[in-house]
Amino acid sequence: MEYRFLGHETADKVKPLNRSEYDIGSLLDLYDVLSDGIWRIETCAPRMRTDWSPGNRTLGQCSITAFLVQDIFGGEVYGILLPDGNYHCYNFIDGKQYDLTIEQFGDKASELAYDNTNPQSREAHFAKQEKYGRYILLKDLLKQASGHKQLHDL
Repeated sequence: MEYRFLGHETADKVKPLNRSEYDIGSLLDLYDVLSDGIWRIETCAPRMRTDWSPGNRTLGQCSITAFLVQDIFGGEVYGILLPDGNYHCYNFIDGKQYDLTIEQFGDKASELAYDNTNPQSREAHFAKQEKYGRYILLKDLLKQASGHKQLHDL
């Protein structure tokens, strides 16, 4: 598989935290599992669903994916302020930036400014019930696909 997400070159070296409840070996493995049908229209932001397709599976998945990555691998979640006033979320782990959902921007991805100046909080994002529901769905689908470890919830 050809990887095009930001940080793919070192994603196989990013290992889960010891407390991870998922049977995932690396950040690259997580991307593979998410790409294999976990990212879907039901996990896409409602305002973007008319444009979502299996060919653009990362569309509308950024914040819920970034917080899931943080659950498993630690690090920080930052946002890039977009012209429409929304934030595009990505991860900063062990001094490196990772954006598993950058592909949704196509040719415009090179215009994104990853400067780690806009920290994002789960409290702010998950204050929206629909977004929290999509995050829980993403987690549940990953548990089913990855072989849930019988550990406590994060």
